[in-house]
Amino acid sequence: MRFSTVPRVTCLVSEQSDPAVIAELAAVGVDGFQVRSKELDTRGLIELTRAVVAAVRPTGAMVTVNDRVDVAIASGADGAHLGAGDLPMAVARSIAPALLLGATCRSFGDVEAAAADGADYVGVGPVFATTSKAGLPDPVGIMGIKGAGGPLPIVAIGGITAANASAVMAAGAAGIAVIGGIWRPPDPVRAAEELLAAIG
Repeated sequence: MRFSTVPRVTCLVSEQSDPAVIAELAAVGVDGFQVRSKELDTRGLIELTRAVVAAVRPTGAMVTVNDRVDVAIASGADGAHLGAGDLPMAVARSIAPALLLGATCRSFGDVEAAAADGADYVGVGPVFATTSKAGLPDPVGIMGIKGAGGPLPIVAIGGITAANASAVMAAGAAGIAVIGGIWRPPDPVRAAEELLAAIG
C-alpha cells in the first residue's frame, strides 16, 4: 500500500460548498476532503478540485475526487474514490501508481478483490439510512463494518453523525466520510468539531 493511513474524517464537498467553510473545516482538524459533483463538466470539476486543494493543503489534509482519476491527476489531488461503474481499480492503479485509491465495497469478498487490484482503502456503506444520495442499497449497519474487515483500511459512509461515529470506529473503521453530518447542521464547523471529539 502506498499510503499508511487514510483520513479519520473525510468531508464530501461540491460546487455548492462554501470555500471559506472548507478552509475552516480543515483548520479545525478535518483531514480529508472528497470532491463530488454530478453537475460540473470536466473543466469545472478540475477548477473546483484545485480550489479545494488550495484551501486545505496548508493543513496537510488529503483531497480525493469521486469517480475521476483523470481529474485527480490534472488537479493535483491526492487520490480518487471509485465505484463499481467507474474505471476498474487495476486500470486506475496502472495509470496512477502514486495516488491514494479507494473502492466502494459491501462485503469481505469485495474488499479482497479491491486489495488484489491495487486499492489503498475501501469505502463501506451506507452504514445507516441517509438522504444525501438517492438510490442507495439498504444500510449495512455496524455489523457490515465488522464483516468487511480485512486487508485494507475501511472508510465508513452513510448517516454518520457525532451520535454514532464512535460506534462505527469501534467496529473497525479507520475513518468516516460525512456529507449531511457536517453540511446539514446550521454550523458545519461546529458539527465537524463534535464529530472529531466523538471519535477521539
